[in-house]
Amino acid sequence: MKLKLIVWIFSVAIFASCQNRDKTIKMKGSDTEVNLAVILAERYSEKDKDFHIAISGGGSGLGIASLMNRQADIANSSRPLTEEEEELFRSRKIVLRTLTFAEDATAFVVHKDFPVDEIDLATLAKIMSGEMKDWKELTGESLPINIYGRQSSSGTYSFIKKKLKISFSPNAKEMTGNAQIIEGIKVDRSGIGYVGAGYISQENDAAQPVKILKIKKTRHEAAVSPLDREAINTRQYYFQRPLYQFVLEESWEKVKPFIDFEKSGDGQAIIRSSGYYIIE
Repeated sequence: MKLKLIVWIFSVAIFASCQNRDKTIKMKGSDTEVNLAVILAERYSEKDKDFHIAISGGGSGLGIASLMNRQADIANSSRPLTEEEEELFRSRKIVLRTLTFAEDATAFVVHKDFPVDEIDLATLAKIMSGEMKDWKELTGESLPINIYGRQSSSGTYSFIKKKLKISFSPNAKEMTGNAQIIEGIKVDRSGIGYVGAGYISQENDAAQPVKILKIKKTRHEAAVSPLDREAINTRQYYFQRPLYQFVLEESWEKVKPFIDFEKSGDGQAIIRSSGYYIIE
């Protein structure tokens, strides 16, 4: 049987044979978006039997670089293009279409048994920058803080760095994606990391593999969860952001039916049910 969907996630490749290989859409980029992209592609392939797509994560920067080298048709990105990237595309005479197709909130996660449920921005900045190296000030128990982060090519890395106005601790572990961060935190009582909230199960707290910290802008303000849909819709959560798709203009015609599906009622329902948010 001919496989219609080809998915590469991180460094794992699943190859599928197909006729018309020049019609296969290549999508690369944001690890935050990769699971959602796979679900959307699987659902769309049920409607269009001639649909072929290859999807890979690896970070927003990797996806954008793939567009520059014409190794992808779509780059998923959890950040906008930088001025330098925009200039590179102009200098190479590569025209892009920019789509904002969903919104995500970045969640800070700790071990399931972590004794604190919320954290303020000032304390979080001290932790992620390495200024605070021990949990004692926050929890009363002396444990060295282990930071689980992403590589600099990650859009989430850039987003958190900018929002907290810090440079990350040189001791932070650079993980390849959300899954690796969550697996690390699950077994590390002193760990803290950040992942796309849409990547985490939307089930009740007991079903969560890690604890999601609520965020307070100041110590005196109410804490907000990245899973609080009403708070996201009213833009109360500090670490929420749009998710982008950059499309090569030359690939637009073969990509457009899939993009139209993402924007359709069925596509929007999939985005919501996957834990992401629709931009109103």
